[in-house]
Amino acid sequence: MASGPSGQLSIVRGDFMPALPSRRGVLLGAAGAGLGAVLAPAAAQAAPAGTPAVLLTEQASRRILVLDPQRATWDPAADPSCVRWQFSPVGDPRYRDLLPDESWVYPAESKVRVHRGRTYLLTTASFGFAAVVAYPSGRRYWGTAIGPGDDLFNPHSIEILPDGNVAVACSTGAQVRLYAASLGPHADRFAEVTLKGAHGLHWDAGREVLWALGDDELVAYRVGGSRVRPALTRLSSVGLPVAKPGKSPGGHDLFPVAGSPGRLWVTTTASVFQYDIAGGVFVQDFAGAAGIARPGVKAIGDDPWTGQVLSTVPESGLGETWWTTKVSVHRPPATYGLVGGGIYKARWWLPR
Repeated sequence: MASGPSGQLSIVRGDFMPALPSRRGVLLGAAGAGLGAVLAPAAAQAAPAGTPAVLLTEQASRRILVLDPQRATWDPAADPSCVRWQFSPVGDPRYRDLLPDESWVYPAESKVRVHRGRTYLLTTASFGFAAVVAYPSGRRYWGTAIGPGDDLFNPHSIEILPDGNVAVACSTGAQVRLYAASLGPHADRFAEVTLKGAHGLHWDAGREVLWALGDDELVAYRVGGSRVRPALTRLSSVGLPVAKPGKSPGGHDLFPVAGSPGRLWVTTTASVFQYDIAGGVFVQDFAGAAGIARPGVKAIGDDPWTGQVLSTVPESGLGETWWTTKVSVHRPPATYGLVGGGIYKARWWLPR
């Protein structure tokens, strides 16, 4: 097993310890607590022409939302037209076998991907749900429930591969699984490798590797075997920037830098970095770093056409310590707000 380069790092600021979602004996009580949160009016803003819609993992209402980027404040109850599309498997017979009443608690990931010319939502939830959902029909391409009804595995990220198989990162379970999803919507065969705190996944088409982000390292895996019996092999790894000696960096979000091919966004509990793949280094030389690189960022991504960066950071006083009602926009700075929200992650709606 080869090891990648270690550590030419730029500054790391501060430290932050996020709470992991837990069952707490009640599935919906925490979500209900967030619905009463009062959102201060956001400043009026005019998004640049061509700004993409905003994709949210919205935990208070247990939905995935695609929202109008031209509204500074989203209030779906008062103005349903701000919602361009939404997804929840609850009550949908196509997902009944995944027990969404139990498994679809704390939606943790949402991504949009194009596979063989069709657009899909990739999503997971902390209590076991993982699925690839056709947009806009909601049809099930593939789905599974990993230990439904508890956060023993905590599916935290998901990615689809060119052959149609699907990788899932389970943070509490310390696993990266590669499912033979190309076999059909109910396929349950998978290969598995261990990765402490597995939080993020990204398929690198140019290098033909699966990147996975854990608590302490960024790992590249080779996908082998066959389409029906896939396998994962660790190719290389690089340690994450350390804020304090002896303390885990706490890797959290992993996403491609749309405006700089060959770089990956990486967030830790302490800050935000870009990983330069060719150079094997984590850097903070990107535009707007002074406002973007801060502790506790749960999601990060950029729009290659406008250059704007989107991120989420928890705020206090909501139903859960990892929730927010706000989505930060950088370059230039702005804020979106969701009335009564319990947002975990936000991403630009950029099918790719």
